[in-house]
Amino acid sequence: MEDLTKTQIVLLLILVSVVVAFTSAIVTAALFEQAPSSSVTQTIQRVIEKAVPGGEEPNTENTKETVRIITQEDRIIEVVNQVSPAVVSIVASKDLPKLEQCAGSPFGNDDFFSQFFPEFNVPKLCQNGTERRQISSGTGFIVRGDGLIVTNRHVVQDTAAQYTVITNAGKKYDAKVLARDPIEDIAVLKIEGSKLAHLVLGDSSGLRTGQTVIAIGNALGEFQNTVSVGVISGLRRTVVASGEELRAVIQTDAAINPGNSGGPLLNLEGRVIGINTAIAAGAENIGFALPINLVSRDLSRVEKKGKIVYPFLGVRYQMIDEELQKSKKLPVGEGALVIGQTGELAVTPGSPAAQTGIKEGDIIIKLAGEAVTHDNTLAELIQKHEVGDNISVTYLRDGKETTVQLSLAERVL
Repeated sequence: MEDLTKTQIVLLLILVSVVVAFTSAIVTAALFEQAPSSSVTQTIQRVIEKAVPGGEEPNTENTKETVRIITQEDRIIEVVNQVSPAVVSIVASKDLPKLEQCAGSPFGNDDFFSQFFPEFNVPKLCQNGTERRQISSGTGFIVRGDGLIVTNRHVVQDTAAQYTVITNAGKKYDAKVLARDPIEDIAVLKIEGSKLAHLVLGDSSGLRTGQTVIAIGNALGEFQNTVSVGVISGLRRTVVASGEELRAVIQTDAAINPGNSGGPLLNLEGRVIGINTAIAAGAENIGFALPINLVSRDLSRVEKKGKIVYPFLGVRYQMIDEELQKSKKLPVGEGALVIGQTGELAVTPGSPAAQTGIKEGDIIIKLAGEAVTHDNTLAELIQKHEVGDNISVTYLRDGKETTVQLSLAERVL
């Protein structure tokens, strides 16, 4: 009798489990049939909002919960509305000769021919003073409430020009160029203001291929705050733009057009992850942006020192790959081989490297404890530090590993 009771209990539990599972399946299927398929596929998050009547403290009797489904499209619209007031147009103007048509001798100052044809004049262009004209335009974005602005260096490269910032609302400000990065295509401007709408800088170190991004800029120099959406197509690209090599840049298929230069590349959180810089000529939907961490570094240097400075080790080098290792019979497959080009010294006299005894032929394998690799080049490791930082450098010479301490100097360009 006792054994029979146990069997009945087991069978009852199994029966209850089956009924519960079957009921759950029916309810779930019904919910999916009621929800639009586009909402399900596009949902990126759910927000639970609790509506409490009369501002009372929530309790189990008067609290009503509603679910709002936010699609990717909704999020993009929210980000664009949020950041647009901080994205600006940057217009360059310059006093240029004002030319008018006038009559003059075709012989110029030649008195010999002029004496035979004193009344002979031909139409030509003559300067009649100067006039202020717009010569170029680009995009920038405000990063501090007091009017600090970031853009590309090539947008403000003319040192003789005057620059005007125009907001999305049409307000105009005179702008002063505080600093131009001598190496990266970055510049920092300042306008007079307070409590201005500004963007939050993100972190470009954790970006992933396929991540959704939003580009905003002054397309073609006339369509202000044009929005385009795409994905990150590649990372750590090396490209040449206007004769300048850009390293470790972000590739995106979000449309970047002339005039977009200097505008922000944003993630779905509305944080800036890059600064739109270049497009691939002859291609469709291939654009490039500088990682925002470079901008953060430059801003920090401008705020601390009033200018953009670069730390300096004082070596010329070549990153070691399989081919170089074989041709030079090097003992390691990674690192930076200290070597000069034709007519150039491998180690700059008086530099931190020279003062600590580093010589041509040495292989630098670590800087400040970090390994020198193709994904973590010597130049990138140096730029993680500031002028005056005391760091360690580890190098190989004749198979022997040596570590020295040195203080990074300021690079003079």
